[in-house]
Amino acid sequence: MVDDGLYSPSRHAVPIPDICLGQHVFPQLAGTVSTKHGTVMSAANSFKVTIFGHGGHGSMPHFTVDPVVIASYIVIRLQSIVSRECPPDETAVLTVGAIQAGSTENIIAETATLRLNLRSINPKTRDLMVEAVKRIVKAECTAGRCPKDPLIEPTTSFPLTHNDSGVTTAVQKSFSAYFGDRHDPNGVASLASEDFGILASSVGVPSMFWFFGGYAQEEMEKGPVPYNHNAGFAPAIQPTLQTGVDALVVAALTFLGKEPADDGVSAYE
Repeated sequence: MVDDGLYSPSRHAVPIPDICLGQHVFPQLAGTVSTKHGTVMSAANSFKVTIFGHGGHGSMPHFTVDPVVIASYIVIRLQSIVSRECPPDETAVLTVGAIQAGSTENIIAETATLRLNLRSINPKTRDLMVEAVKRIVKAECTAGRCPKDPLIEPTTSFPLTHNDSGVTTAVQKSFSAYFGDRHDPNGVASLASEDFGILASSVGVPSMFWFFGGYAQEEMEKGPVPYNHNAGFAPAIQPTLQTGVDALVVAALTFLGKEPADDGVSAYE
């Protein structure tokens, strides 16, 4: 949206905000809200990797270069980036979310495609992981006798989601006043990622992001519940929807409607 001219007077002309506020439903108890200072979500990089082989009949593999075998080696070797190249005290995740190759069992494919997702909270670790992915993919293709270099295409990229200290302090005070013990001000960071922060960083204004719960107590007591993007992720409509609406309204009223409190922290009581 920003790249398309969200704030441009000659394009969409949306007024530049003073503060950006955002939220997302999360697999925690419905009716609750969790906030935290500092980094709340990781940065993310995604890539589409195309491996070029030389196809042929499954009965004559010596006349081929099998991209499926090479892709398999790449998947296994990529797992060593986090375990053997990233510092042990740094949080990072690498996921191969898709492997696509071939159409039947007796034909060796011409190409194989991998789709990768990297998560990190430290810019240096982020750069390390991206470099390692490119190095490993190219080296395995060389080892596998690929007829041409792999194609490594960036697909998506998301920045760190970092909560502004002043905004977070103010909203936390309002949430505690409104939600009481249903507000957890010591929430944990998530390795999910968002482009929400670009709405603020692109125009130099502060922002804050938080989570609200979507699972009924009885569902939580059954054990681990499906997380976001799982086919079984099914938040209860209420009180989830009401909590989300209330949280956004309370957060907005923290900065709207009347003069700030004397301590400059919160206008919502």
